[in-house]
Amino acid sequence: GAMRHLPYFCRGEVVKGFGRGSKELGIPTANFSEQVVESFPSDISTGIYYGWACVGNGDVHKMVLSIGWNPFYKNIKKSVETHIIHTFKEDFYGEILSIVITGYIRPEKNFDSLDALISAIQEDIEEAKRQLDLPEHLKLKEDNFFHLPEGKTVNSH
Repeated sequence: GAMRHLPYFCRGEVVKGFGRGSKELGIPTANFSEQVVESFPSDISTGIYYGWACVGNGDVHKMVLSIGWNPFYKNIKKSVETHIIHTFKEDFYGEILSIVITGYIRPEKNFDSLDALISAIQEDIEEAKRQLDLPEHLKLKEDNFFHLPEGKTVNSH
């Protein structure tokens, strides 16, 4: 059930998550609200995916995304967390995040240590970067989905 729904287009407001990504892992993630998470296909496989992400009307960047219950943290609610492969100067809570999920990397798994988790995420990021340079993924970077209609943005140009 991982690939059947791809590419998957999704957009929603960025909400405060558990605050763990940046602090414990050094890998900041953007969380979608519960409504957005619940709108995902119920049979989409949990695991690590990659694709493109855009905050507001900003540039489109590569991203890695995790769907699941984060076995390491034993969550009870499913979460969808996006790590955008780009350094932002400030938080973007309340902004609209638009994503296109284009591929699947691996299933969710538990880790014995925070270090093992971090190195797995670093590998996922490298894999995502490689895959997203391929023409079939690259073309989705230019998708019209990323151009928000006027009036939807906080700062319109």
